[in-house]
Amino acid sequence: QLHHPRHTTSRIISTMKLSLASIALLAASASAFTTSPAGRVSTRLAVAPGETKASEKVVQAFADKPEEDPEFDALVKSNFPGAINNRDLATRVVELLEEKGFDPSNTLLATSLCADELARVLEDEFVSIYGNNFNLGGLSGFPFAGNTGWGAMSAHVPDNGYCLTIHGPHVGITKEGQIGKVERSGIALVDNCCGSAIAASNYLKGITDGSANINPRIQQFTDFQQGAVQELILPFGKRLARADERMRELPYALYDSQEVMVTDIVNTGKASIKQGLAVLGGIQINTAPDQLDYFHPLRFDYYDADGNLVENMLPYLR
Repeated sequence: QLHHPRHTTSRIISTMKLSLASIALLAASASAFTTSPAGRVSTRLAVAPGETKASEKVVQAFADKPEEDPEFDALVKSNFPGAINNRDLATRVVELLEEKGFDPSNTLLATSLCADELARVLEDEFVSIYGNNFNLGGLSGFPFAGNTGWGAMSAHVPDNGYCLTIHGPHVGITKEGQIGKVERSGIALVDNCCGSAIAASNYLKGITDGSANINPRIQQFTDFQQGAVQELILPFGKRLARADERMRELPYALYDSQEVMVTDIVNTGKASIKQGLAVLGGIQINTAPDQLDYFHPLRFDYYDADGNLVENMLPYLR
């Protein structure tokens, strides 16, 4: 395997300092705030009432979902070893968090996932368990709301409550096993997934092949996020060029890039944690509408009220 899910070198971190500073300064909090008709920022965010246990809500959330297809399950896992379907993911995550006191009445869900509607599948499944989510993410799943968005989100966590943050890029896989493509509802053609990631990969390939010039578009606000994605993936050019399957490696490179940002944001804002924080990171794997989606968990950490990392819960998801 070429990817190293939780390992990023100091060279990558130093290369990305400018990007982090630019994003913290320039990424407006539009995706992080809800504005009332009068133009005032609302601090109200619904949290699901706690009459029903989270574990019971998991059953309800997946009641109408397809059953696992053993043949397709084997196909997904042969391409993404360590992946589990979303039903199993939600079941295990909720069971672990219930033991720590997380329930629908005291937990705020925060997500940093791609803008693609397919990324809403995982998000909506957890929304149906914990209530409305606070959106920290943008194209390719990067946390473009930044430190400002995190600060606003943490202020919305219920008193003496918890936050579950889910982040990561996504990738498609067709029923035939083609990676980087996916069947979409109502569209005859098999479509790219993730379009933003593939566009950034093609931009990077042009640079490493010598057929394109570096053209950072981070200053262009009409396409700010895509320009940032392309800049943030630059350190991974050789890794992707050497990959046996570029589309399979791409989401892992994006994850490693995002992990630097997420860790920086969490460390900067961890003093605002109330009762506890769980951070679930990994790769969303989108599939055809009649199949379960999958997730490859790469991080599942628990922080206490003082912001201390006290438990790595990732082994319990495998």
